[in-house]
Amino acid sequence: MDEKENSAGGQTIIRIFYALVTLAVGAGLAFFVYSNVTNPDAKFPFKLGLDLAGGSHLIYEADVSGIAAEDVPELMNVLRDVIERRVNIFGVSEPIVQVESSSFVSEEKTERLVVELPGVTDVSEAIKEIGKTPLLEFKLLVSADSDGNPTYADTGLTGRYLKSASLQFVGQSGQGGLSNEPIVGIVFNDEGAKLFEEITRENVGETLAIFLDGGLISAPRINEAIVGGEAVISGNFQPDEARDLAENLNFGALPVPITLVNNQTIDATLGAGVIEQSYIAGLVGFLLVSIFLIFWYRALGLMATIALFIYVVVNLAIFMFIPVTLTAAGLAGFVLSLGMAVDANVLVFERMKEEYRSGKASREAARVGFKRAWSAIRDGNVTGLISAIILFWFGTSMIKGFALVLGIGIIVSVLSALFVTRTLIVALPNVKRDEPGIWSFLFGCGLRK
Repeated sequence: MDEKENSAGGQTIIRIFYALVTLAVGAGLAFFVYSNVTNPDAKFPFKLGLDLAGGSHLIYEADVSGIAAEDVPELMNVLRDVIERRVNIFGVSEPIVQVESSSFVSEEKTERLVVELPGVTDVSEAIKEIGKTPLLEFKLLVSADSDGNPTYADTGLTGRYLKSASLQFVGQSGQGGLSNEPIVGIVFNDEGAKLFEEITRENVGETLAIFLDGGLISAPRINEAIVGGEAVISGNFQPDEARDLAENLNFGALPVPITLVNNQTIDATLGAGVIEQSYIAGLVGFLLVSIFLIFWYRALGLMATIALFIYVVVNLAIFMFIPVTLTAAGLAGFVLSLGMAVDANVLVFERMKEEYRSGKASREAARVGFKRAWSAIRDGNVTGLISAIILFWFGTSMIKGFALVLGIGIIVSVLSALFVTRTLIVALPNVKRDEPGIWSFLFGCGLRK
């Protein structure tokens, strides 16, 4: 009997130890979150989206009408990288550049590029900087139309294959001495070099015109096949013009033409209002949920409230560490997830209530309650997670923020219910319903014992 009592006492100590560790970890995360929120120079601050931090929001539409469907995703990724390099050079803090395709149910597929520039309120300057990136194309002279104007055939060789560009000078003999003509030497990547060699080999004697942003700048004759992937752009440039062209090409030549279809400037004060309102909504929601849990489930509700608090700080810590870009829609998803996080606890508590009232002790009732509620918890949260994944995959940038926060919240809520809440509950005294004392009442539920 003594050995049995000693074993039970040892297990109780272990349960209490695990509960204390859980509370300590929760307190540590809470302190970490508080420190980062209140410290302006924090290492892991919250990353706010454009609608909260303020800045410029630009939407460009890409012209992919002449491109094979299977090549569009790759070209749009190249375009995104090019624009990213372009906006980075004028000091934007953490710009967001992402590709958005039209819905798969849409009749006419469109490809768009969304550019978010936090802190940039001069939208005209942002448009100007992005617009500096040139569109480089190589086309073959085919013939002249009825009006005598030359027509050109696409070769597929564009700035997407460009590896580097540099300012060079070519010596020319002229009256009065030697002069230097500024040109731009370009080097293609391996894929572009093969394509360039193939074009020049198959079109010896033809004219290969070089277009920049749709304008003809050079039309050299192909005398022989050019291997090595090097070419020259000459167009009676001034030195400054050639240097600027080389610089812009190095920052990235656009693989496809883009057109600005929408621009918007968002004031940071609007974002501050949203943050304050979301904070109040979250606090009120947390308090109301906690009051209900404690009133209806008593001791179990108190443990669930503590678990819910740990759930909140774990989510906030994840937002800081990853980091997750928080938007107004994302904050709405987080506030919504507070209510959803209680769902698993309620399922467990209702199952546990049935077992406790049938005569089982509180710890055995908790074990059976968690086991019986698991299938419902699993199915409900997997369904919610699938919905969040679909929203993130097909949604716009605003919907993506909502879906990401919701998905993280679902995963953390399951872990919170299965581990945090359970650890705290089994650390409580083991009692039965018919035992005298306050604990038998605290393990009751609703308006009766």
